Amino acid sequence: MLEKKDIVPEFLLNPKYRIYRHLLLQFIIFAITMSIFFIKPDEMIITSDRVYGWAGQFLSFNLVIYFNMYVLVPRLLLKNKLLIYLIAALLLVWVTIAEIVILQNYFWGSDDGNQIENPNSSALLGIISSTITIGLMLAGTTTVLLFKHWMNNSRRISMLESATLESELKFLKSQINPHFLFNMLNNANIMVKEDPEISSQILVKLEDMLRYQINDSIQDKVLLSADIHFLTKFLDLEKTRRDKFDFSIKQKEDMDNLEIPPLLFIPFVENAVKHNSDSENTSYVHICFLVKDKQLIFECENSKPKKPSQRKVGGLGLANIRRRLDLLYGNNYSLEIKDAETTYTVSLQLTL
Repeated sequence: MLEKKDIVPEFLLNPKYRIYRHLLLQFIIFAITMSIFFIKPDEMIITSDRVYGWAGQFLSFNLVIYFNMYVLVPRLLLKNKLLIYLIAALLLVWVTIAEIVILQNYFWGSDDGNQIENPNSSALLGIISSTITIGLMLAGTTTVLLFKHWMNNSRRISMLESATLESELKFLKSQINPHFLFNMLNNANIMVKEDPEISSQILVKLEDMLRYQINDSIQDKVLLSADIHFLTKFLDLEKTRRDKFDFSIKQKEDMDNLEIPPLLFIPFVENAVKHNSDSENTSYVHICFLVKDKQLIFECENSKPKKPSQRKVGGLGLANIRRRLDLLYGNNYSLEIKDAETTYTVSLQLTL
């Protein structure tokens, strides 16, 4: 059961209440536009002209409010274009007032026998009244939208912080698992007598990887080049451990200053390595990074043995990886997986 303090956020954010939010807005617009039927607070006039005029005013108010909600606020105000938003909102108010003036001339201004002693003064008051009314409606809907946006961001930040902590713990337990470390240390131990230089290189790479994973990965953002460096060391060590293994990492654009959440790609790469071991043929992992149309595109393709093992992405599972991407990027990413007969390809696109 919802607590009282959760009622407003739940009503504003939960998609299942969307129809009720719109109905509430329609009721408010209806109540405001009903003033057209009242010349005085206690005198109501209902004629066909006023009904037509009310319908036109009701539609005009809906147009200005929904245009503000779905065009001006998301495309201007939420993108920090405050001055352009204010100018656009003012123009929208003026256009709406012009529509209302035309409606007044054609409809409810010509009611049966009701003469206005000072039409110019009445028109001026009507314009001022309409400006205030429309302005307050725009300000009210904009305030609600900003409050909703703030609550949504606060909720996402809270969920992201919780998921990040949980994800980091899982990464520390699973990304470079004990089995992998044992194999690398065992290889280094064997190489000590046979080739001390290679053994030293293995230990240095392991040290760098662990330092990056434990220290640098706790940051919110890291340079993409640092993450690629981590992937390169990971695949280098795998190549040292396996005789029939090859890999490549390509960057098709300058990405030196590009920042991303840490350890974003290692689950896919670890999964590619884990499931492409082939004792008969040379296995491979090919990785490509590309920036195109303000999107970072990551592709990871690996060969598949004749008898592939059951896949489980990075020890975290595909559902958890998608969850992390949802929290980090919302709708600004796409993840496509192609499982062919001889290859397995992951394509991830992130909006920068």
